[in-house]
Amino acid sequence: MTTLDIDHLRQWIGRSETRHDTIGAAPIAALAATLDRDRLDAPPGSPLPPLWHWLYFLPVHRQSELGPDGHPARGGFLPPVPLPRRMWAGSQLSWHAPLSVGDSVSRVSTVEDVTAKSGRTGELCFVKVRHQVHGPRGLAIDEVHDIVYRPPAPPAEAPAATAPVVGSDAPRAAWQRDVLPDDVLLFRYSALTFNGHRIHYDRRYVTEVEGYPGLVVHGPLMATLLMELATANDPRRVARFSFRAMSPIFDVAPFSVCGEPDGQRAARLWIRGPAGETAMQADVGFDAEAAR
Repeated sequence: MTTLDIDHLRQWIGRSETRHDTIGAAPIAALAATLDRDRLDAPPGSPLPPLWHWLYFLPVHRQSELGPDGHPARGGFLPPVPLPRRMWAGSQLSWHAPLSVGDSVSRVSTVEDVTAKSGRTGELCFVKVRHQVHGPRGLAIDEVHDIVYRPPAPPAEAPAATAPVVGSDAPRAAWQRDVLPDDVLLFRYSALTFNGHRIHYDRRYVTEVEGYPGLVVHGPLMATLLMELATANDPRRVARFSFRAMSPIFDVAPFSVCGEPDGQRAARLWIRGPAGETAMQADVGFDAEAAR
């Protein structure tokens, strides 16, 4: 059993790093193709769609600096949590100024908290990181990123593949898009975000080492699909967004991206898994009158 030295890990609180980038057009066109959108030309000055800032400030580590799971070896900017399974558990974001193609941007990241809890499968460690993205017009995006580290799953407790819900057991939401994930989609998104985490593209690793029934669909990819659904159904500019991952989704069955209006300036969003379970919850808030 791993015993967390939480006092040691909390020494990372306050650690900060700054990265610089330029909002380029090529990643925007590539993500549009990956999401099966019409070709998205993005000449200089074009607005960056909400959440697409995740295409920038990518971690660029040498091959020798990666751990066995494809993530960078621990103990640099993030604390060296000794639990093997890492998941982006959720985020809370607010938009303050627009970002456009051609903008020179910077991101200041700070470890804000490190906590430990005891869960059903053992010890859990939660790391909270704040990212503040600045562009030519000042602070553009303020994001809190929640990371959870978990112990390996015993074989008996590994998530099982589930059969799709059919008929009246799967009522359609006000807004809904059904998605059939496959290894090509997951590989392309991993490539776009330079994400080496093997659970998203290495089927042998994810099933034999981490005990999952299939490739894991990226949390930020699901969050992006939720945002795409919301902005396709509401023309106003996004002011805030939050999401929380509740259970993993695998590439072995389709899932549904769902949403509905929630009052005058918000919408409620969720990912419905193949057995009807809620795999992710999200909320989006819009500016009262501003159009994108």
